[in-house]
Amino acid sequence: MSVFFNLIILELTMSLSRSSSRTYLRLSILSTLGLFAVNTAMAATPEIINTNDSEMPQVELDKIVVTATRTPTKTSNVIAQTRVIDKEELQRYQGQTALDVLKRQPGFSHYTNGGSGTTSNFYMRGYDNKQILVLIDGIRYSSLSAGGAALNLLPADQIDRIEVLYGASGSSIYGADAMGGVIQVFTKGGNINRSSMSVTAGVGSNDQYLYGASAQFANETGTTLSLSASHNEDDGISAKLPNAVGYNKDEDGFESDNVSIALNQRINDQWLAGASALYSKSTTDFDDGDYENAHADQENGSAQAYVDWRYLPGSSLKLQYGHSIDKSDSSSEYGGVFDSKQDQISLVGQHQLAVGQGVYGVEYLNQSLDSSEYDIDDRDVTSTFLGYVLATNQFDAQANIRFDDNSQYGDETTYNFGGAYHINPEWRIGTSYAKGFRAPTFNDIYPGYGGNPDLQPETSDNYEAFVEYSTPLQATRLTGYYNDVDDLISFPEGTAVNVDKAEIRGVSLTSDWVIDSYLFGGSYDYQDAKDKSDYTGRVDFSQNAIDYSGNHLPYRPEHKGLVYIGYRLPSLDIRAEYQYVGDYYSRITNTDAQFVDNYGLLNISGNYKLTDNLSMTARLNNITNEDYITDIGYNTDGTNFFTSLTYNWF
Repeated sequence: MSVFFNLIILELTMSLSRSSSRTYLRLSILSTLGLFAVNTAMAATPEIINTNDSEMPQVELDKIVVTATRTPTKTSNVIAQTRVIDKEELQRYQGQTALDVLKRQPGFSHYTNGGSGTTSNFYMRGYDNKQILVLIDGIRYSSLSAGGAALNLLPADQIDRIEVLYGASGSSIYGADAMGGVIQVFTKGGNINRSSMSVTAGVGSNDQYLYGASAQFANETGTTLSLSASHNEDDGISAKLPNAVGYNKDEDGFESDNVSIALNQRINDQWLAGASALYSKSTTDFDDGDYENAHADQENGSAQAYVDWRYLPGSSLKLQYGHSIDKSDSSSEYGGVFDSKQDQISLVGQHQLAVGQGVYGVEYLNQSLDSSEYDIDDRDVTSTFLGYVLATNQFDAQANIRFDDNSQYGDETTYNFGGAYHINPEWRIGTSYAKGFRAPTFNDIYPGYGGNPDLQPETSDNYEAFVEYSTPLQATRLTGYYNDVDDLISFPEGTAVNVDKAEIRGVSLTSDWVIDSYLFGGSYDYQDAKDKSDYTGRVDFSQNAIDYSGNHLPYRPEHKGLVYIGYRLPSLDIRAEYQYVGDYYSRITNTDAQFVDNYGLLNISGNYKLTDNLSMTARLNNITNEDYITDIGYNTDGTNFFTSLTYNWF
């Protein structure tokens, strides 16, 4: 095994033409320490390897999710398509962000305006990130000015698990902004069964280095505490290409400090209380013409506290308060301060019925935005919802209805219902319908940015059908969906109006296999996302009427796929993957100048347990040094790597 990691280190140092001598020195020191530990471990390990089944790693295909129904439910009983990214998979993304993790998942597309921390956007099943709700431990997290969540600023090493709910069923569970789906990030510290401590140090391309420490404590009184902190920085790449407007010939770096904490106290068999927080402070450099020191200082995070009462088996009542922030202070020619704050309090209950389970709750949300650009008051949202979940060996069903009363744009009622039938223990078919909506952002509403206070929420009708085949060795699902979206908010003549319509339809195929120690599978997405506007008042710069009806929505490739193969032992987890992203347009006008070519990326990642206490993680991205872009005029990195060592005390 030492030969294997020696080859990886050799490949890293030979292939990274962009690496500096300082990075090479850091990598050499780190790899020497790792290889020394490998040789020590190999010398102390008997040649006969114990392959007892109890010591082999367990890969659970049928996982438990809470985001899809707001109550713990097996993925094999959920109607809407879901995806769970667990801590084992997140280990492969040391030194990267939540966006790096999600952009490789089925149904996602994205663009990035440069390197780490720069402006980015992501899309899920054709919906823009403004139409996708992001939660951190159940608390809303997003920018209230532009809309959407800055997942590129959330470090993967501070995350324990990510759950993805595809489609609009989340609107009737969580309310506005879940029209395209829900992404819930769970911070570390939720499942601690013993005390431990660890330190991590890593280096990567573009003079990247990371160091951090974490500690978990558990005692017999039911108290658990998790603390984690890390620092991550790199010199970056030039954000823009040389022929782009605003190009500066320099490297645009990134630096962030991150911390998370979670405290839980089991009071007795019925009562549980706790609190958690995730905070990130970062600085991102970017290109802005003659302004050589263009950068943005950002603060992002969320905190929550809760009390959970389990008054009967399968029945509970949870009171939760949360606060989230998204602050950006940009120092550039067009800079400004945008400080989003959200305060949320909710009371959510679940009650075991004679058949199935009922879910109910009330919520209050206050959203405010302080900005140097304009004066904005806050807005309040009061909500109530009801739900029903049935999960049996033969039938699955889900129904929800939710009422939201927003102080700024009025009230809205959303609902969803769906069912599935188990043909036999291996085959399942199902279908669902959901009504979704998105509330206007502050930029959409306020005249200072061309906004319109009379805007109505965007609405959608979403249909989904699937067939699923599951065995102990694999889980395969084919999902077809059709979304009809009305009243999309647009700025065709400089002022926001509800004019656009869109039609999004597609097919998603996912398949994951586990045979002995081998893991393999992949996904394929076909997506047809088009503008269906009937608005004829649009004008171009020459004041000519134009019609976008029938044009492809930007940044939504028709074809996207990923295949992977991995090998997992108690001491080793290695995976190779190839991701293909098809052609797409970067603007709704669909001109040749806005056409982005398809590209394919080959990556390899691995974790190796050198000793009982010391482990090594390595990742090599874009092995073939593919020359590609995700947005017109903006740069991407070539072959790049990250490797780290973690030492644990138990």
